[in-house]
Amino acid sequence: MNEKYSKLLTQYTFENGGTIPTHTAMSPMLTLYGEKDGTVGQTAIDYFATRSKSQGMLITGASYISDKGYYEGELGLDDDKFLPGLTKLAQTMKKDGNKAIVQLHHAGKQATGSAAKYGYVQTPSDMPATAADPTPGKGMSEAEIEQVIQEFADATKRVIKAGFDGVEIHGANWYLVHEFFSPFYNHRTDKWGGSLENRMRFPLEVLKAVKEAAKDKPGFIIGFRMTPEEDMPSQMTKDVANTSGYTVEDGLKLASAIADEGIDYVHYSLFTKYNAGPKDSNQSYGQLLKQTIGDRATTIISSGVHTADDALDALNHGDIIAIGRESIVEPNFIQKIKDGKEDQIQTAITAESAPTLNIPKVMIDVLVQENTPFLINGRENLKPLSSAEKVDTASGASAN
Repeated sequence: MNEKYSKLLTQYTFENGGTIPTHTAMSPMLTLYGEKDGTVGQTAIDYFATRSKSQGMLITGASYISDKGYYEGELGLDDDKFLPGLTKLAQTMKKDGNKAIVQLHHAGKQATGSAAKYGYVQTPSDMPATAADPTPGKGMSEAEIEQVIQEFADATKRVIKAGFDGVEIHGANWYLVHEFFSPFYNHRTDKWGGSLENRMRFPLEVLKAVKEAAKDKPGFIIGFRMTPEEDMPSQMTKDVANTSGYTVEDGLKLASAIADEGIDYVHYSLFTKYNAGPKDSNQSYGQLLKQTIGDRATTIISSGVHTADDALDALNHGDIIAIGRESIVEPNFIQKIKDGKEDQIQTAITAESAPTLNIPKVMIDVLVQENTPFLINGRENLKPLSSAEKVDTASGASAN
């Protein structure tokens, strides 16, 4: 091992006593490894087995807590029937000594699977169908809100039964938890909307329910992923920044409230670079987050890490570095640094490596499309493995 990278490789301890063996994590990426019925199949097992030496903590992609908040390709958490597969997945992800985290998810307006099943999706407020988006969003009743909060708790209990080491609440990327916090989506006039404090209520109540569900599991890791601000282009706002959404200052207030509630980590979701920051600021999003929450919670930052030196530099912006696309390209990223072979880390898929990466075929079909938003170096070398002529890239998959 090169001593230069020793900080990346040292054990990290969270406030609750939980530990991970390195200062790196595999980003939560929905790479479409779930079976059509939400179960864990061989595709998911092979995908994570291949990456069990990629980082010290592996976070699954979005996994649905309700069949009213999913899209195809996710793993299901809303029924005990999923437990056998989830148990096998936990064992697979942890087989080389790393920790396994499940991302809890309700897709909200983006729940395309639920839209096909029910003809509508759950949203904080009514959202009428449009020509561009023919599925209406149905504003949730008080009872439905309470039910979804309970479903986050129930999913957490199943994750614990399956043997995972923690959960991450998906509060980012314009899904339901994010939507409740956003004035762009949340037009409610009751206790769940309106003021900043009211819009924070749903994320905080979800967190409280998850914590209560895990109270008898010492060292169980609980995290929250969030988007720093809405004044940025997104899949939901397309090419136009959403200036009617929440600001970076609003986001930091939510992060502070989450830290006050008690949590192991806050994870900022970025799509550009780990050192990105708001306009007119000389600090990165990660630095602003750390400045705000201090030692009350761990910070995780992601995006644009492809080499050992990138990962080391990223520690200037977060306590832990979440690595996405590079964990797809190089399944032995952290292992090669441990072995002193950081110069052998692959930063692009090659014709030789492509068949060995166990990327789900559905995801390959997405990655090779000319207009795919999920750009991975060397993706052209996946074309011989692709079977589709045309794929809808608005699948909700993400990689960073």
